[in-house]
Amino acid sequence: QVQLAESGGGLVQPGGSLRLYCATSGNTVSINAINWYRQAPGKQREFVAQVTSGGYKRYADSVKGRFTISRDNTNNTRYLQMNSLQFEDTAVYYCNVVTIRAEYWGQGTQVTVSS
Repeated sequence: QVQLAESGGGLVQPGGSLRLYCATSGNTVSINAINWYRQAPGKQREFVAQVTSGGYKRYADSVKGRFTISRDNTNNTRYLQMNSLQFEDTAVYYCNVVTIRAEYWGQGTQVTVSS
């Protein structure tokens, strides 16, 4: 099994930056990919970014050039660096871990972009 914990959300003004963290523990060698999703009020959960165990990264078109997903294998933490935040980025952000056998979700962390 894999355990994960998100942190780093908060309130930020438009144009500002935040970094989200997804700390993993347990059977981390079995992780194939780490994804970030988000869900805004009244909307469906949507894909934001992915990094695979091989280092491949992909992003939703809405965040390309503004968000960067990265990983630190020394402490099993993945990051989502969010720059140039916009009102539309307001949502609960979820870390999602995919292994061969299962998929795990974090509890979510709130990101609010407001002036």
